[in-house]
Amino acid sequence: MAETGFPGTYSTTTVTQTATTVTTNIRFDPSYIRTIPGMLKIAIMVLNILGFICVMVSEVNWHSRANWFNFCAMGGFWITGILLAFYLFHVIEKLYFVPWIMVVSTTEMGYCGLWCFFMLTASAACAAQGSLFEAWAAASFFGFISMIVYGVDAFFKFKGWRAGEIAQGERVRSVQKSETVGTPAY
Repeated sequence: MAETGFPGTYSTTTVTQTATTVTTNIRFDPSYIRTIPGMLKIAIMVLNILGFICVMVSEVNWHSRANWFNFCAMGGFWITGILLAFYLFHVIEKLYFVPWIMVVSTTEMGYCGLWCFFMLTASAACAAQGSLFEAWAAASFFGFISMIVYGVDAFFKFKGWRAGEIAQGERVRSVQKSETVGTPAY
């Protein structure tokens, strides 16, 4: 028989609390540039502008392959620049009520994946004529490197999406564990 006052069971209670902290004022924060996503955005912008310049200084910058490369390079440059500005000035955090992990991260992941493919096709088109036009060979080099950086950025966005990370701000998880140990009944 079990003694009175002692439970005959063993119970464990685990409570997980998640708190998301955001600061809703727009402010300039240059520390984003030192993060991996910030460095990837800067690298993409530099590679895209270098590829664009290489194609524009060639003798046949009017060709359809050059136009396709320029569209991909300048489109990527401006979209990435806007995203970089959003992160630098915490516009993403300002609009915290929008589910950014679903909207921005998945959209940004899709954008990076799509532009990775675009840069592959544009760089391959320029590389096919690279033996005739040296500037196109240089542009295709920058385009292929840009394609790799877009792919890496898409991979990191995918990992963040799978882990449930938020786009900007802090998410703090605290686990509280309590145990109640009783004597088993004999």
